[in-house]
Amino acid sequence: MPRLREIPRAEVSDEKILFFYDRLFGPDKDPAVDHGTIHATPGDWWTVFAQSPAVFKHAVRGFSLYRNAKLDPLLRELGQGRAGYARGSQFVFSQHCKQMRSLGMSESKIAALPAWQVSDEFSELERAVLAYTDSLVYDGGRTSDGVFEVLQKHLSDEEIMELTYITCMYDMHATICRALKLEFDDRPEPIEEVRVPEGVEVADLSADLSGE
Repeated sequence: MPRLREIPRAEVSDEKILFFYDRLFGPDKDPAVDHGTIHATPGDWWTVFAQSPAVFKHAVRGFSLYRNAKLDPLLRELGQGRAGYARGSQFVFSQHCKQMRSLGMSESKIAALPAWQVSDEFSELERAVLAYTDSLVYDGGRTSDGVFEVLQKHLSDEEIMELTYITCMYDMHATICRALKLEFDDRPEPIEEVRVPEGVEVADLSADLSGE
């Protein structure tokens, strides 16, 4: 379950939050109790973000950017999906695989996204978008001139600005989902110590390995 309390319908007075509660869950459901959106997700992103109406409204305004963006939606989704994968958010990655599919991206291309570097599925521009996304997520924005030159070969400055902003926005959402254990990111920590079985005495490991 999420790390922050979900806000039940009875405690919500903000019209924007109620609009999305109705739109995504149905007007007769309390999303904090009766989980499940029309998009087949648990929905606790919405009920936890409802903790702060100001944050909720700011986040939702970010989604409306798509309506007037010049950037090809498939390139946008390629960046968002890869950002989710690179940041380790199962929720963001899954959501944008769905969206890529709904926009007509091939199954083979979606399947190749985790290992795009060794795939022949992607065009020169798509590879540059994926390399740029990795630079934003893994390297904190440090991007080689070579990658940027390919972006500028195919995209306008306005499109690159949109790609940069939207990809970074979803890196942020991926990070938040992991930190607060929202949606499909409510998962056990995968890295835990594997303890020695009871009764087994452990010697000096480094001495054993070095042959001393």
